[in-house]
Amino acid sequence: MNDSNSRRAPRFFRPEVGSVTLCLLTTAYLLIAANQTFWSKAFGYFAGDRFGFTIFVVGIAAASMGVVTFFSAKYVTKPVLIFLVMVASAASWFTDSFGVIVDKEMIRNAVVSTNAEAGRLITARFVLHLLLSGIVPSLLIVWVRIRHRPILRKLGHNTAVILACTAVFAVIGLGDYRAFAGIGRAHKDLLDTFNPFVPITSAVRFAISSGKDANVVAQPLGTDARRVNTAATGKPRVTIIVLGETARAQDFSLAGYERDTNPELAKRNVVYFPNTSSCGTATAISVPCMFSIYPRNDYTHRKGLETENVLDVLGRAKVSVSWLDNDTGSYGVTDRVSYEFLPDSADPRFCRDGECLDDILLDRVDGWLDKVKGDSVLVLHQLGSHGPAYYARYPEEFRRFTPDCRANDFVACSPEEIRNAYDNTILYTDHVVSTVIDKLKKRSATLAASAIYMSDHGESLGENGLYLHGTPYVLAPAQQTKVPFLVWMSDDLQASAGYDMACLATNAKKTTSHDNFFHSVLGITDVSTKVYDPALDVFSSCRKGNMRVASVATGVN
Repeated sequence: MNDSNSRRAPRFFRPEVGSVTLCLLTTAYLLIAANQTFWSKAFGYFAGDRFGFTIFVVGIAAASMGVVTFFSAKYVTKPVLIFLVMVASAASWFTDSFGVIVDKEMIRNAVVSTNAEAGRLITARFVLHLLLSGIVPSLLIVWVRIRHRPILRKLGHNTAVILACTAVFAVIGLGDYRAFAGIGRAHKDLLDTFNPFVPITSAVRFAISSGKDANVVAQPLGTDARRVNTAATGKPRVTIIVLGETARAQDFSLAGYERDTNPELAKRNVVYFPNTSSCGTATAISVPCMFSIYPRNDYTHRKGLETENVLDVLGRAKVSVSWLDNDTGSYGVTDRVSYEFLPDSADPRFCRDGECLDDILLDRVDGWLDKVKGDSVLVLHQLGSHGPAYYARYPEEFRRFTPDCRANDFVACSPEEIRNAYDNTILYTDHVVSTVIDKLKKRSATLAASAIYMSDHGESLGENGLYLHGTPYVLAPAQQTKVPFLVWMSDDLQASAGYDMACLATNAKKTTSHDNFFHSVLGITDVSTKVYDPALDVFSSCRKGNMRVASVATGVN
């Protein structure tokens, strides 16, 4: 007798739920499991109004449920819910662990990160977090069966749920509008950490803007640029710009930090500018902004793409420009000048796992100087103090502040160990910049030399619960926006170009920013053009009148 039915393998048990019920359960999970930072901030902002906080929670929950239910359709529900859960899991890790806000500019910064840089963030705890809060819930969504109503009944039912959620949200919002509006104005970051909806919206905005920017062609700038050679030394004018990464002014002993993090620079007769602000809090913003002609308040990513930068102006004045990169790239700044990405060399003396110590920059300087024939500018883009793997940024001999954090995951280290590791990176940067100055000094007989050091942005080391950088500028603490800036000039350049160094040291105490960089570079290289503004050149007012670079447009001297 063929009893095939009795021999069939038993089917695995799979619970069955309605699609809206699954949306409700997923929404509740997202709100509870992925929004610790969001609810903590909201609770604090509503500290004097517990009833207001309660109805705020109800309103946010209703709005979230309405959005999720919109995707309750056959063949759509599960993929969308899994996507929401995975995005929320990843975003909540960075928000809760580092205080990171995943906005459009943070996504831009992430997109241009190198594999090595991104790999430093993939720790064992991150993988475990993703497994427990993302993959396991996603597997549960896959496991359950969804019970769908007939199409017309489903459409009506879903519409009713969405309208009900919208009505609850509207009634709550309008019912206590004055309180919500007041808190929203006072705390503009209230919704910035709301997962996964803000990260997804930010990604869409980034994708749209990137599509629009894909075919932008930079318009010429400073077409009238020319060298004026006020120094008249007969030697090539050479400036080396050390572009720092993630160095914050607060940890520079040149500005009064209690630790001696600048022992070498303190002996190099540099002029330090202690009150300098950055254009942004992430490299992808600050680097193109500081090299652009636009001040921070007027700069946008689009404008940076549409307009040539100070390196292009130097090139038009027949100044040779080169860029050696040991960081994550130049973000379009070097599109029209000589550029080399040093980690690609995989030089075993300096490089490991796709990243290199900044000694690789110093190794190339002498070779570049040997080839100098005329006025030249070299940009050295450091890896500097890029986190979270601060310990990987300096060689053993600069491991002076101990015990130092030797992990990518800050939870494995004490605040003091994190600070020690970071300060070791500053100590190493001190050595890098000092070595550049020494190399220029040795060639004083043949070159009229100067060096500029300026960092792109700062870093948070746990202050107010924030780590790393990238906080929106309007919310960013001083640790992320105050950066070190210094200059060195050879003795003969000071004398021949008419620099009053006492005047410069006094003026350095004034407020400066990345806004000054474009014009100061033109000034120190003696390039005259109508786009040069002597009022923004930090060196101009401390030169003899007949040796100041003139603005062609205004004739200002």
